Amino acid sequence: VQLVESGGGLVQPGGSLRLSCVTSGFTLEFYHIGWFRQAPGKEREGVACISSDPSGGSTDYADSVKGRFTISRDNAKSTIYLQLNSLKPEDTAVYYCARSFMTPRATMIPSDYDYWGQGTQVTVSA
Repeated sequence: VQLVESGGGLVQPGGSLRLSCVTSGFTLEFYHIGWFRQAPGKEREGVACISSDPSGGSTDYADSVKGRFTISRDNAKSTIYLQLNSLKPEDTAVYYCARSFMTPRATMIPSDYDYWGQGTQVTVSA
């Protein structure tokens, strides 16, 4: 099982990025996927999640990113995306994707996830 994030970088406030999470070793459509982030000195927090197709494919977002971030999946490409718009300096963090199947729907609780990617750095600065 592998999850590999990419797409991070340096962007000005108000800018956009699209993060990708390429998965392998399992059938993506049957698993929930979450995006998390961790800033220096802070705990890892959930940003967005999407439930498996059999669970309905619902999405959920942290209040701090609602209306700005969008999670989506492309099962044919075994890839999950996180579109980041209207970025703010407080969005600066390492962003991780992770896999879960332990709950009826996707959650934003890190302990519900069993496999994690290595992370991609997002820096929002003028």
